[in-house]
Amino acid sequence: MSVKTAPLLAFLAVLSLPARSFACAACYGQSDSPLAEGMNWGILSLLAVVLFIWAGIGAAVIHLARRAARVAREQTAQPLIDTANKPQASLS
Repeated sequence: MSVKTAPLLAFLAVLSLPARSFACAACYGQSDSPLAEGMNWGILSLLAVVLFIWAGIGAAVIHLARRAARVAREQTAQPLIDTANKPQASLS
């Protein structure tokens, strides 16, 4: 079997499967069955996980932005002391 014919054979194998194998409980059959209810809860829980991850990323970005602004504000409020041009106090 050559490399070019393998994808074609795989595609034809998928097309030869019965159409019922592509159906899910929401699209085919009873939408109020326990299988459909479990699938809906699975979808909601996965969405909750994704939302939680995005919220964590957003909180981290906001924290870093506020921290960078605070550091920049502190650096401009307190300039460095230039000791090279400062007159020396005499000890005599």
